[in-house]
Amino acid sequence: MVTTTPPAIKNRSRRAKSAARPGDRIFSGLSKGSGITLLVIMAAIAAFLTYRTVLAVSKDSTNFFTTFEWNPAGDPPVFGIAVLAFGTVVSSVIAMAIAVPVAIGIALFISHYAPRKLAKPLAYVVDLLAAVPSIIYGLWGAIFLVPYLDGLNQWLDQYLGWTYIFDKSADGVARNLFTVGILLAIMILPIITNVTREVFLQAPKMHEEAALALGATRWEVVRMAVLPFGRSGIISASMLGLGRALGETMAVAVVLSPSFVLSGHLLDPGGGTFAQNIAAKFNEANEFGRDALIASGLVLFVITLLVNGAARWIIARRKEYSGANA
Repeated sequence: MVTTTPPAIKNRSRRAKSAARPGDRIFSGLSKGSGITLLVIMAAIAAFLTYRTVLAVSKDSTNFFTTFEWNPAGDPPVFGIAVLAFGTVVSSVIAMAIAVPVAIGIALFISHYAPRKLAKPLAYVVDLLAAVPSIIYGLWGAIFLVPYLDGLNQWLDQYLGWTYIFDKSADGVARNLFTVGILLAIMILPIITNVTREVFLQAPKMHEEAALALGATRWEVVRMAVLPFGRSGIISASMLGLGRALGETMAVAVVLSPSFVLSGHLLDPGGGTFAQNIAAKFNEANEFGRDALIASGLVLFVITLLVNGAARWIIARRKEYSGANA
């Protein structure tokens, strides 16, 4: 009587042999080491920022979170992040509100509507936009965008001034958070578009063909088969763009006319962001002033972590998209 080994035992034996191979052990060790190294680096950054923040806040004579002034060299030292936090969040929200819908539209056009001869050059141009340095965007914004947005600011003030946020209460050129938001939207547009386009291209062709076979229009195919599949990818791409917007430095520093006046009028000159304030004041700051700037950097670090954590939570709750189920 001939006995045969069950398939399950054979599979376990093969896996054991595979795990014993030197190449697999090396790869496993490198993978684990890379992950541990990343965690150690993140922990070291957090520890450094926290230590310098404690040194700065312990000498602050006011509330670090609510003060509308930045003078760590004063006697007593006074500095706070209220204006910086407001400017960073508002400019990023404006950028996302403009960039995300446009990026989704461009990605859909390239992946599902444009002819192949047009789609490839257009995708290449979008890729090139992602490679433009921040300082170039900033110079373009200061020289070209700011003067041409004066007319838009006046129009918004005239017809939408009743909304308060578009009420221009101070004279000056368009070096404000609204302009910064538009510039950031242009900067993050290629990032969101590229990632979203690649996600849309991975949509199951069988689903699209089935919808077409049932008589669905092109838009119905996109709405029923492409967008549900790419929803988590859209969220991930948006979070990448938001991270760029939150931490952008040079472009904002060139365009914005900074001031520590907290105003809900988006068209008024002034405002500030964390990254812009650090870049503008770091060289001239003394040791304590640098600790204060590092403290503001810790707040930006925490905001970025919270944004990424929220994105992961949203993606985990939306089980419609899964590469394994495609």
